[in-house]
Amino acid sequence: MENKIIIAETERLILRRYKKEDLQDLFEYLSDIEVVKYEPYKALTFDETKENLEWRIGTDEMIAVELKNSRKMIGNVYMGKREFDSLEIGYVFNRNYWGHGYASESCKALIQQAFSNGIHRIYAECDPNNKRSWKLLEALGFQREAHFRRNVYFWKDENEKPIWKDTYVYAMLNVEE
Repeated sequence: MENKIIIAETERLILRRYKKEDLQDLFEYLSDIEVVKYEPYKALTFDETKENLEWRIGTDEMIAVELKNSRKMIGNVYMGKREFDSLEIGYVFNRNYWGHGYASESCKALIQQAFSNGIHRIYAECDPNNKRSWKLLEALGFQREAHFRRNVYFWKDENEKPIWKDTYVYAMLNVEE
């Protein structure tokens, strides 16, 4: 049975569940140091990507973004379920497809769908240095609710001391409620 459950479609994109055939496309962007620069993980090896793909296939929180015209999987949107009818949104896209509006197009469709399904609030956490990401959130209509200073770390330095980072928190409320 093919695991190609379509979640939503836009003019240019198919938003769907992951499938085994996505391995090469997934590796293409998760192995790119520039793409994962602000993520809580380093660039993945091919074997790590294989393992990661199995997790993506098994969860409904990771949504693959595929180009309709070429059938190439170019990125993903994360829609993590949280308490109080909320979702956390995140996105990672192949660098070769940045600047074409694909992240915006896919996020708009998924946000609209989530709100029509009764979600109350969608939020995102973002590194203040990741200007492309928070500019996208603002363009989508999210409002910055917080700037946490040195609240999180993903890595340690050579002396095993945490490398602290700031976090912006953006959110959007369901206006239909």
